[in-house]
Amino acid sequence: MSLEAEPSALAAQKDLAADLVWRLLRHRETRRAVALLREDLTEAMIEEIIALGSARSLAANCSVPAEVRARLAEHPEPAVRCAIAASVADDPPGLWVRLADDPDPSVRMFLAMNDHLAPELPAGLAADPDPGVRSSIVDHWRDAPDRVRRALMTDPVPPVRRDSVRNYVPPADLLPALLADPVTRAAAVGHTAPSPELAADPDSAVRVAVADHPDLPAGLRDQLAQDPDMFVRNAIAARPDTPPALRERIVATLQTDNPVAGWFLAYRRDPNVGGTPPPVPPILTREQAEALLARADL
Repeated sequence: MSLEAEPSALAAQKDLAADLVWRLLRHRETRRAVALLREDLTEAMIEEIIALGSARSLAANCSVPAEVRARLAEHPEPAVRCAIAASVADDPPGLWVRLADDPDPSVRMFLAMNDHLAPELPAGLAADPDPGVRSSIVDHWRDAPDRVRRALMTDPVPPVRRDSVRNYVPPADLLPALLADPVTRAAAVGHTAPSPELAADPDSAVRVAVADHPDLPAGLRDQLAQDPDMFVRNAIAARPDTPPALRERIVATLQTDNPVAGWFLAYRRDPNVGGTPPPVPPILTREQAEALLARADL
């Protein structure tokens, strides 16, 4: 662990003496870690964190008292209000409504991510004039009622329509129009039977969706295994029902000089390609913690 990372890891250590926490507040990065992660912040520490400009990190800490979070919901910086909106309870009552009326759409977008909202609030956000807010509702309100889903799947803004079809099961009566719409066709493919026409669609995203279809016939699988687009071929290679010999032949064709594309292709076939998570930082004694802070000039 690097010298810079060690003090930030110390910021999350339970039962850390208060005087050591105060020392961590001296540096911006360690102060942010303290503000975000600690559950034992005193009123004086909270005031110091706000005064030193780390209110955004503090706003994302769900252990901060409700009255402090309500106060931060009025902060002049939208980023602070966003952090509050994403997880705050309606305490005091009316806080959600105030955030739903925030003039900055980014705050309303983050409010749409909040898992604790009363049912009437997501419905209002689903009709928000800002398309980013409506898209955020699509991503986070998975049990939206039918009337809301229909409105979002026929939204005038293309990304909202596309994301809606990706996240909701389309009603049967809307499916033909969604398949005819170039914006939503790829997302709608999974809700219809694969066909030779879809497997030959000029949009490679549609062909990838066909390649991912759980009921893909062997004939279309073999056709898409020779697709000119390597991401379509890779989708076939990633299927559990693709014969090993065919998979090997496909993988041999997936050569790219782009390391990001190469990683994505490999990850698609094996999600474990990302490696193991970093080790949990060790718990330090007071003596070790003091030595660490001294080395970091804290």
